[in-house]
Amino acid sequence: MALTYLHTMVRVKDLEKSMAFYELLGLKETRRIDSEAGRFSLIFMAPPGQEDAPIELTHNWDGDDALPSDSRHFGHLAYGVDNIYEMCQHLQDNGVVINRPPRDGRMAFVRSPDNISVELLQNGDALEPAEPWASMGNTGHW
Repeated sequence: MALTYLHTMVRVKDLEKSMAFYELLGLKETRRIDSEAGRFSLIFMAPPGQEDAPIELTHNWDGDDALPSDSRHFGHLAYGVDNIYEMCQHLQDNGVVINRPPRDGRMAFVRSPDNISVELLQNGDALEPAEPWASMGNTGHW
């Protein structure tokens, strides 16, 4: 029996803010379903060239009271990056809090506007520890 990865789904409160966050990571919208009858939108976003590994953003137009405030029941999304320091600086420059800085040149964590934990991992070998990251402490939960 063959098994095929389809997507990871996360519920979002503010669709525009959430899409902007994932665009900062480099993901692009690959598919969209808007259901007037169901009053929801499904937006699939993936890294360029990896359209078969999307995240599905589910947005209920009338709000979502079932959305937990911390989303800790969900582990995290993970993305490999070519330069973890450049990615973290890019995110920070755009107002994203680096919850777990890449002190080791290999791993960092940030949170989406909906508190989804996103792990960033350096592709290949870890980079040499560098400031300001090497001295930066954790912020909040990750």
